[in-house]
Amino acid sequence: MASMAVQLLGFFLGLLGFTGTVVATLLPHWRSTAYMGSNIITATAYMKGLWMECVWHSTGIYQCELYRSLLALPRDLQAARALMVLSCVSSLLASLVAVMGMKCTHFAQRSVVKSPLVLSGGVGFLCAGVLCLVTVSWTTNDVVMAFYDPFLPSGMKYEIGLAVYLGYASSFLSLTSGLVLCWSSSSSSRERLQGPLHVQTIQSSSPPPPFNNPYPPAPLYKPPEALKDNRAPSLCSLSSSGYRLNNYV
Repeated sequence: MASMAVQLLGFFLGLLGFTGTVVATLLPHWRSTAYMGSNIITATAYMKGLWMECVWHSTGIYQCELYRSLLALPRDLQAARALMVLSCVSSLLASLVAVMGMKCTHFAQRSVVKSPLVLSGGVGFLCAGVLCLVTVSWTTNDVVMAFYDPFLPSGMKYEIGLAVYLGYASSFLSLTSGLVLCWSSSSSSRERLQGPLHVQTIQSSSPPPPFNNPYPPAPLYKPPEALKDNRAPSLCSLSSSGYRLNNYV
């Protein structure tokens, strides 16, 4: 029962991590305009994401435009796209595999395949968390290095957006989910291995069941009794007309 609760906890943490990874991938708030200098009141704010670039006006108008060419994008942005897509796919596959291997589902119940399926789901969530963590860490490093570059104009400097922080949270949730599922899989394997040994020990300590024989037991052997008349006649014995004298003595 405790192992089932641990598996449910790990699965829901993985779902949260998967949802956060998808949202962070689609949001354009990866880089936002840096407000520098004495005049911090601006009429527009620029935001850049993996798939689009948006402009927010002070009048409340919000405009976004998708990137038209994939090859015209910088290499770091192309790599970030690929890594985040792989992270989402890994989380999705890990969720499906973990559902099939959990104890609360009816798929392959009482089978040895359950524990490897949960372990595979945990490894999938670990891979998804690592991919997302690498992407957001790479983006953070690029934004920080560009911000402190003295040769870069102030209008081309950006700050870390909300999608990056969401990516950090999602990656940690996915990593925690993978660790929990892997630990629950190992504990389930130990319980499965110790169960038959325990039953065998209990059965061996109990007395053996009685043997039901449908036939009655054979009678015990008894030697024949030595009767008085049960002796062979000897030459020394007195007899008269076929009668022995010792019959009357």
